[in-house]
Amino acid sequence: QLQLVASGGGLVQPGGSLRLSCEASGFTLENYSIGWFRQAPGKEREVVSCISTFGGGGEANYADSVKGRFTMSRDNAEKTVYLQMSGLKPEDTGVYYCAADRIRRCVLANNYEYDYWGQGTQVTVSS
Repeated sequence: QLQLVASGGGLVQPGGSLRLSCEASGFTLENYSIGWFRQAPGKEREVVSCISTFGGGGEANYADSVKGRFTMSRDNAEKTVYLQMSGLKPEDTGVYYCAADRIRRCVLANNYEYDYWGQGTQVTVSS
């Protein structure tokens, strides 16, 4: 059974850091591009970042709002994708979801429907 489990969220002060993890099971992670999305209360879901497969270049792409502050990486051997977040701002608050899609090059778009989704982890940035 294909499953994505996101973890690592929590409460952090502005300027702080968190590392989110997305652990995959039931499928071969290396064949899938992964995306991170977030949704704040009362707002629509937005894409944060995505990372392609190694065959697709292995590059990560970022939304303008997080560029330079967030870093996405993947460890296929550990079946885990990470989102290192630093310089966190209150507007980064939301539920963060990871998603998988069987494509080589990831799609950084709010309305792109990835095939599989994790359950989400809450990130709250507040003093």
